[in-house]
Amino acid sequence: MNQIQDIVKTYYGETLSGTKDLKTDACTTADRPAPHVSAALAAVHDEVAGRYYGCGLAIPAVLEGLKVLDLGCGAGRDVFALAKLVGPTGHVTGVDMTDAQLDVARAHEAWHAEKFGYAKPNTRFVKGYLEQLGELDLEPGSFDLIISNCVINLCTDKPEVFRQAHRLLKPGGELYFSDVYADRRIPAELAADPVLYGECLSGALYWSDFGRIVKDAGFIDPRTVDHRRLGIVDPALKDKLGPIRFASVTARLIKLASLETACEDYGQAVIYKGGIPGMEQVFTLDAEHAIEAGRVFPVCGNTLAMLKETRFSPWFDVVGDGATHYGLFPGCAAPDVFAESGVAAAPASPGGCCG
Repeated sequence: MNQIQDIVKTYYGETLSGTKDLKTDACTTADRPAPHVSAALAAVHDEVAGRYYGCGLAIPAVLEGLKVLDLGCGAGRDVFALAKLVGPTGHVTGVDMTDAQLDVARAHEAWHAEKFGYAKPNTRFVKGYLEQLGELDLEPGSFDLIISNCVINLCTDKPEVFRQAHRLLKPGGELYFSDVYADRRIPAELAADPVLYGECLSGALYWSDFGRIVKDAGFIDPRTVDHRRLGIVDPALKDKLGPIRFASVTARLIKLASLETACEDYGQAVIYKGGIPGMEQVFTLDAEHAIEAGRVFPVCGNTLAMLKETRFSPWFDVVGDGATHYGLFPGCAAPDVFAESGVAAAPASPGGCCG
């Protein structure tokens, strides 16, 4: 175990007793879940929920029957919420390196199974480092969905985490996760600060590096789902960080061999049939694609693949056969994740297509 991993284990296993001990709002979320997700989160045991340190909502739509992996599951809040949402035919595995957190999670498996009305738990907790996912008892190509909530920034080898996530996903599966990013590379002296690292700040990836790293791992077209600027609550930490800006970003990385490196126009569109729980009238793929039910919605080739070669396929009809290529799809841009709330967005993609 290296020094940084030791810092993280101590901070989350001993220093923090709960969310109230945090010094920044990096590991909090203002997201408002859909009603069925709120109900699942509310069903989680209080002791588990009280040790939640996520920075966003890493629970996407259409979960029933899925096999899910939670990277950095902590005490298991998201694991247990997902266990309810995937139903008795689904399964959720959590991985974490901190014994104190895993002890809390394992102590509540039977309680949640009974509460959800399952004959046995549909959860499993594995101790291990995310940088060493390839060494754990996890079957390659076996997961429909991988989530992570404000944890990858704590890893010392982030490219390896993304490579292993790609390896573990089924074709058409996705890594859907929230994390913290910086608007520049963090200076070494700040990266060594245990409080800044534990608060998910000094381990944050430079946003542009994120795009390059995930593409190298095989996720050709990363998509930004949601984002917000972070506030630094503690004056001493704010003084240390100076002008560096941070953002919490929820992203989806979909494993599809058919994706191209740019948004290509094949003259096609989709029609959302409606009815997905939480998105009955408007389906949100990412920050740039909110698709109203019943409306013809032109899409690039990559977006079409993300809708028709994944678990979302039953909810979409396709217009056009894609036989003709019309060049680059017009108007693709991504939000500026570091902009203040209400400030007009400018292209700030981490790479890829629609951002």
